[in-house]
Amino acid sequence: MPPDPQSSQIIPHVEGFFHAASNTISYVVKDPQSNACAIIDSVLDLDYAAGKIAYTHADMIIDYVEKHQLSVEWLIETHVHADHLSAAPYIQQEHGGKIGIAKQIVEVQEVFGKMFNAGTEFQRDGSQFDVLFQDGSRYLIGEMPAYVMHTPGHTPACMTHVIGDAIFVGDTLFMPDGGTARADFPGGDAAQLYQSIQKILALDDAMRIFVCHDYGPDGRSIAWQTTVAEERAKNIHIGKGASEADFVAMRLKRDATLAMPTLIMPSIQVNMRAGHMPAAEPDGDTYLKVPISGLKSKKSS
Repeated sequence: MPPDPQSSQIIPHVEGFFHAASNTISYVVKDPQSNACAIIDSVLDLDYAAGKIAYTHADMIIDYVEKHQLSVEWLIETHVHADHLSAAPYIQQEHGGKIGIAKQIVEVQEVFGKMFNAGTEFQRDGSQFDVLFQDGSRYLIGEMPAYVMHTPGHTPACMTHVIGDAIFVGDTLFMPDGGTARADFPGGDAAQLYQSIQKILALDDAMRIFVCHDYGPDGRSIAWQTTVAEERAKNIHIGKGASEADFVAMRLKRDATLAMPTLIMPSIQVNMRAGHMPAAEPDGDTYLKVPISGLKSKKSS
C-alpha cells in the first residue's frame, strides 16, 4: 500500500545537524500540529585511535529538543550504519522515544554476529530495538502520519521514511551530484538498490528528499535537501532514466574502487545492537573486535 497522497500536504519542520567527522546528517522532524518529534540517524562521537566516545553531536540535538520543548516519540535508524555509531540509546535515556529499524535487521545481525563472533548471548532477533518496521508500516509522530518503504540494496535493512512531504532516504540516495549508495557491503545488491530507488523516484515531484550523508563534491558547500524531481532529472548515477543494467555495471565498477569506511568495524558491532555497546568483559571494560580476516561471513559463531 503506497503512502496516502494527502499526507504529502503536511509539511513537517525538519532541522538538520551535520556531523563533520562522518559527513552524516541527523534530523529532528517535528509534527506541525504539536511538539511531538522524531530523531533520525543520530550520531555518537568516537575517537577510534584513543578508544574514547563523546556526546557532543548528540548533545546538540538534545539541546535543540529542550530549547524548543519537544517531545521525542521516535528514534529512527534508516539502516545499520557503517560509518558512525548511533546515539539513540543515549538520547532515549534523556528523553525517551522508541528506537525503530527495519525487521530485516535480523539478517544483518545473523551475518555480522558470525563475523564478529558475538556468541550465543547476542540475540539475532531484533529484540534490542523497540520497533521493527515492515514494508508499508505506518506510525504517528504526534498526529502526523509516517509511512515506511523497504528500500534494500545498500544493506538488507534499509528503510525510507516518508513523513508528510519529507522523505528520509538514509544512504540509498545522495544529493544529485553525489549519486547513490554503494552496494558492496555484505547483503548489498546493486540491482536491488536500483529497484529501491525507483520506488522513491515514483513519489510526487515536489516532495522533499533528505539525505543521510553529503561529501560536498567538487568543493561545493555541504547540502542535504533536494526533491524527487531533482533526483529524477539530475542524479549522476540514476537520473535521466538510467537503465538497471547500466546502473548495476556502474555500481560494480565504482564499488570496486572504494575503501571501507574508517569506522565500519566499531559501527556495525554497536549499531546491530541498537546503539548499545557489547557486554562488558570480566575485567569490567567493554571491547570492540576487529576480525583480521576482514569483512566476510564465517560459517559459525
